[in-house]
Amino acid sequence: MQWIDDAILLSARAHGETGLLVTLLTREHGRHAGLVQGGQSKKHRPAWQTGTLFEIKWQARLSEHLGGVTGEARRSYAARWLDDAGRLGGISAVCAIAEACLPDREPHSAIYAGLLAFLEGLGEEHWPSLYAHWELGLLGELGFRLDLSVCAATGATDDLIYVSPKSGRAVSRGAGEAYRERLLTLPAFLREGISHDRAEVAQALDLTGFFLERHALAPQGKALPAARSRLVDRLRA
Repeated sequence: MQWIDDAILLSARAHGETGLLVTLLTREHGRHAGLVQGGQSKKHRPAWQTGTLFEIKWQARLSEHLGGVTGEARRSYAARWLDDAGRLGGISAVCAIAEACLPDREPHSAIYAGLLAFLEGLGEEHWPSLYAHWELGLLGELGFRLDLSVCAATGATDDLIYVSPKSGRAVSRGAGEAYRERLLTLPAFLREGISHDRAEVAQALDLTGFFLERHALAPQGKALPAARSRLVDRLRA
Protein backbone atom coordinates (compact mmCIF):
# COMPACT_ATOMS: atom_id res chain seq x y z
CA MET A 1 0.00 0.00 0.00
CA GLN A 2 1.09 3.61 -0.40
CA TRP A 3 -0.05 7.18 0.08
CA ILE A 4 1.17 10.73 -0.59
CA ASP A 5 0.75 13.53 1.93
CA ASP A 6 2.17 16.81 3.18
CA ALA A 7 4.30 16.34 6.28
CA ILE A 8 6.48 18.21 8.77
CA LEU A 9 9.63 16.41 9.88
CA LEU A 10 9.65 15.98 13.66
CA SER A 11 12.89 14.03 13.98
CA ALA A 12 15.46 12.03 11.99
CA ARG A 13 17.82 9.44 13.45
CA ALA A 14 20.51 7.33 11.86
CA HIS A 15 19.40 3.79 11.05
CA GLY A 16 22.10 1.36 10.00
CA GLU A 17 24.95 2.66 7.87
CA THR A 18 22.99 4.73 5.36
CA GLY A 19 19.33 5.02 6.38
CA LEU A 20 17.37 7.57 8.39
CA LEU A 21 14.49 6.67 10.66
CA VAL A 22 12.17 9.67 10.44
CA THR A 23 9.11 10.70 12.38
CA LEU A 24 6.69 12.97 10.54
CA LEU A 25 3.50 14.80 11.35
CA THR A 26 1.36 14.41 8.25
CA ARG A 27 -1.71 16.39 7.29
CA GLU A 28 -4.02 13.39 6.81
CA HIS A 29 -2.28 10.40 8.41
CA GLY A 30 -1.14 11.76 11.79
CA ARG A 31 2.25 11.11 13.35
CA HIS A 32 3.95 8.54 11.18
CA ALA A 33 7.38 6.92 11.11
CA GLY A 34 9.26 5.65 8.09
CA LEU A 35 12.67 4.70 6.77
CA VAL A 36 14.51 6.91 4.29
CA GLN A 37 16.92 4.69 2.40
CA GLY A 38 20.21 6.51 1.78
CA GLY A 39 19.06 9.41 3.94
CA GLN A 40 22.48 9.77 5.58
CA SER A 41 24.25 10.48 2.29
CA LYS A 42 25.83 13.88 1.64
CA LYS A 43 23.27 14.44 -1.08
CA HIS A 44 20.15 13.73 0.97
CA ARG A 45 20.95 14.37 4.67
CA PRO A 46 20.85 18.21 4.50
CA ALA A 47 17.21 18.11 3.40
CA TRP A 48 16.04 16.03 6.36
CA GLN A 49 16.14 18.72 9.03
CA THR A 50 13.69 19.09 11.91
CA GLY A 51 10.81 21.37 11.03
CA THR A 52 11.10 21.00 7.26
CA LEU A 53 7.88 20.79 5.25
CA PHE A 54 7.82 17.90 2.76
CA GLU A 55 5.60 16.25 0.26
CA ILE A 56 6.21 12.61 1.11
CA LYS A 57 5.38 9.22 -0.31
CA TRP A 58 4.99 6.37 2.20
CA GLN A 59 4.77 2.79 1.07
CA ALA A 60 4.85 -0.67 2.63
CA ARG A 61 3.58 -4.14 1.84
CA LEU A 62 1.21 -4.03 4.83
CA SER A 63 -0.22 -0.99 6.62
CA GLU A 64 1.21 -2.03 9.99
CA HIS A 65 4.79 -2.17 8.65
CA LEU A 66 7.31 0.61 9.25
CA GLY A 67 7.30 1.55 5.59
CA GLY A 68 9.70 3.40 3.35
CA VAL A 69 9.59 7.16 2.86
CA THR A 70 10.70 9.35 0.01
CA GLY A 71 10.13 13.07 0.01
CA GLU A 72 10.62 16.40 -1.66
CA ALA A 73 11.38 19.32 0.66
CA ARG A 74 8.97 22.23 0.16
CA ARG A 75 10.18 24.63 2.82
CA SER A 76 13.03 24.52 5.35
CA TYR A 77 12.09 26.71 8.30
CA ALA A 78 15.29 26.05 10.25
CA ALA A 79 17.38 27.31 7.33
CA ARG A 80 15.69 30.71 7.70
CA TRP A 81 16.84 31.07 11.29
CA LEU A 82 20.34 29.61 11.39
CA ASP A 83 21.61 32.70 13.20
CA ASP A 84 18.74 32.82 15.71
CA ALA A 85 19.16 30.31 18.53
CA GLY A 86 15.84 31.27 20.10
CA ARG A 87 13.75 30.54 17.03
CA LEU A 88 15.70 27.36 16.29
CA GLY A 89 14.92 26.35 19.87
CA GLY A 90 11.24 27.01 19.19
CA ILE A 91 11.33 24.71 16.16
CA SER A 92 13.05 21.97 18.17
CA ALA A 93 10.58 22.33 21.05
CA VAL A 94 7.38 22.26 19.00
CA CYS A 95 8.56 19.22 17.02
CA ALA A 96 9.69 17.38 20.16
CA ILE A 97 6.36 17.96 21.90
CA ALA A 98 4.40 16.83 18.84
CA GLU A 99 6.47 13.67 18.61
CA ALA A 100 6.17 12.91 22.33
CA CYS A 101 2.47 13.65 22.81
CA LEU A 102 0.62 12.68 19.64
CA PRO A 103 -0.55 9.09 19.24
CA ASP A 104 0.89 7.09 16.38
CA ARG A 105 -1.01 7.15 13.06
CA GLU A 106 -4.01 9.03 14.44
CA PRO A 107 -5.01 11.99 12.23
CA HIS A 108 -4.93 15.41 13.91
CA SER A 109 -5.27 17.87 11.07
CA ALA A 110 -5.90 20.80 13.42
CA ILE A 111 -2.60 20.21 15.22
CA TYR A 112 -0.80 19.88 11.89
CA ALA A 113 -2.33 23.17 10.71
CA GLY A 114 -1.43 24.87 13.98
CA LEU A 115 2.16 23.64 13.86
CA LEU A 116 2.51 24.85 10.29
CA ALA A 117 1.03 28.24 11.28
CA PHE A 118 3.55 28.48 14.13
CA LEU A 119 6.45 27.77 11.77
CA GLU A 120 5.13 30.40 9.36
CA GLY A 121 4.74 32.86 12.25
CA LEU A 122 8.33 32.63 13.46
CA GLY A 123 9.05 35.96 11.79
CA GLU A 124 6.77 37.71 14.28
CA GLU A 125 8.26 39.18 17.44
CA HIS A 126 5.53 37.51 19.49
CA TRP A 127 6.32 34.01 18.15
CA PRO A 128 6.78 32.55 21.69
CA SER A 129 3.14 33.36 22.48
CA LEU A 130 2.10 31.57 19.27
CA TYR A 131 3.90 28.51 20.60
CA ALA A 132 2.05 28.72 23.93
CA HIS A 133 -1.29 28.90 22.09
CA TRP A 134 -0.29 25.85 20.03
CA GLU A 135 0.33 23.83 23.21
CA LEU A 136 -3.03 24.99 24.58
CA GLY A 137 -4.66 23.76 21.36
CA LEU A 138 -2.76 20.48 21.60
CA LEU A 139 -4.26 19.84 25.04
CA GLY A 140 -7.74 20.41 23.65
CA GLU A 141 -7.14 18.20 20.63
CA LEU A 142 -5.97 15.37 22.90
CA GLY A 143 -9.15 15.64 24.98
CA PHE A 144 -7.82 17.68 27.90
CA ARG A 145 -9.12 21.14 27.02
CA LEU A 146 -8.61 23.79 29.70
CA ASP A 147 -11.68 25.91 30.47
CA LEU A 148 -10.29 29.44 30.79
CA SER A 149 -13.55 31.26 30.09
CA VAL A 150 -15.26 31.36 33.47
CA CYS A 151 -14.40 30.99 37.16
CA ALA A 152 -14.96 27.44 38.34
CA ALA A 153 -16.09 28.65 41.78
CA THR A 154 -18.27 31.68 41.06
CA GLY A 155 -19.11 31.71 37.36
CA ALA A 156 -17.48 35.11 36.98
CA THR A 157 -15.76 35.96 33.69
CA ASP A 158 -13.59 38.83 34.97
CA ASP A 159 -10.24 38.90 36.75
CA LEU A 160 -9.41 35.27 36.00
CA ILE A 161 -5.78 34.85 37.10
CA TYR A 162 -5.52 31.24 38.27
CA VAL A 163 -6.16 27.72 36.99
CA SER A 164 -7.09 24.79 39.20
CA PRO A 165 -4.53 21.98 38.82
CA LYS A 166 -7.28 19.47 39.56
CA SER A 167 -9.99 20.55 37.14
CA GLY A 168 -8.09 22.61 34.55
CA ARG A 169 -10.64 25.40 35.00
CA ALA A 170 -10.02 29.10 35.55
CA VAL A 171 -10.37 30.68 38.98
CA SER A 172 -10.90 34.39 39.70
CA ARG A 173 -8.66 36.47 41.93
CA GLY A 174 -11.23 36.72 44.69
CA ALA A 175 -12.23 33.06 44.70
CA GLY A 176 -8.65 31.85 44.55
CA GLU A 177 -7.00 34.20 47.03
CA ALA A 178 -7.19 31.80 49.96
CA TYR A 179 -5.76 28.95 47.86
CA ARG A 180 -3.33 30.82 45.61
CA GLU A 181 -0.32 28.74 46.64
CA ARG A 182 -2.07 25.61 45.32
CA LEU A 183 -3.21 27.17 42.04
CA LEU A 184 -1.45 27.67 38.71
CA THR A 185 -0.94 31.12 37.20
CA LEU A 186 -3.13 32.04 34.22
CA PRO A 187 -1.40 34.62 31.99
CA ALA A 188 -4.01 36.95 30.51
CA PHE A 189 -2.84 36.54 26.90
CA LEU A 190 -3.92 32.89 26.81
CA ARG A 191 -7.49 34.23 26.94
CA GLU A 192 -7.04 37.52 25.13
CA GLY A 193 -4.48 37.18 22.34
CA ILE A 194 -0.72 37.58 22.17
CA SER A 195 2.09 38.65 24.48
CA HIS A 196 5.47 40.28 23.89
CA ASP A 197 6.53 39.54 27.48
CA ARG A 198 8.68 36.43 27.41
CA ALA A 199 8.51 35.90 31.16
CA GLU A 200 4.70 35.84 30.84
CA VAL A 201 4.99 33.28 28.02
CA ALA A 202 7.23 31.14 30.25
CA GLN A 203 4.44 31.20 32.87
CA ALA A 204 1.99 30.07 30.20
CA LEU A 205 4.28 27.18 29.29
CA ASP A 206 4.52 26.22 32.97
CA LEU A 207 0.72 25.94 32.84
CA THR A 208 0.41 23.96 29.61
CA GLY A 209 3.44 21.85 30.51
CA PHE A 210 1.86 20.82 33.81
CA PHE A 211 -1.19 19.38 32.05
CA LEU A 212 0.72 17.92 29.09
CA GLU A 213 3.01 16.07 31.47
CA ARG A 214 0.13 14.82 33.61
CA HIS A 215 -2.27 13.76 30.87
CA ALA A 216 -0.22 13.06 27.75
CA LEU A 217 3.28 12.12 28.87
CA ALA A 218 3.19 10.53 32.33
CA PRO A 219 0.81 7.75 31.20
CA GLN A 220 3.49 6.83 28.63
CA GLY A 221 6.28 6.99 31.20
CA LYS A 222 7.68 10.13 29.55
CA ALA A 223 8.72 13.57 30.78
CA LEU A 224 8.66 16.91 28.96
CA PRO A 225 11.31 16.86 26.21
CA ALA A 226 14.66 18.49 26.90
CA ALA A 227 14.23 20.78 23.89
CA ARG A 228 11.10 22.26 25.42
CA SER A 229 12.77 22.73 28.81
CA ARG A 230 15.61 24.60 27.13
CA LEU A 231 13.12 26.88 25.38
CA VAL A 232 11.37 27.73 28.67
CA ASP A 233 14.73 28.42 30.34
CA ARG A 234 15.69 30.73 27.48
CA LEU A 235 12.41 32.64 27.71
CA ARG A 236 12.72 33.00 31.47
CA ALA A 237 16.32 34.21 31.19
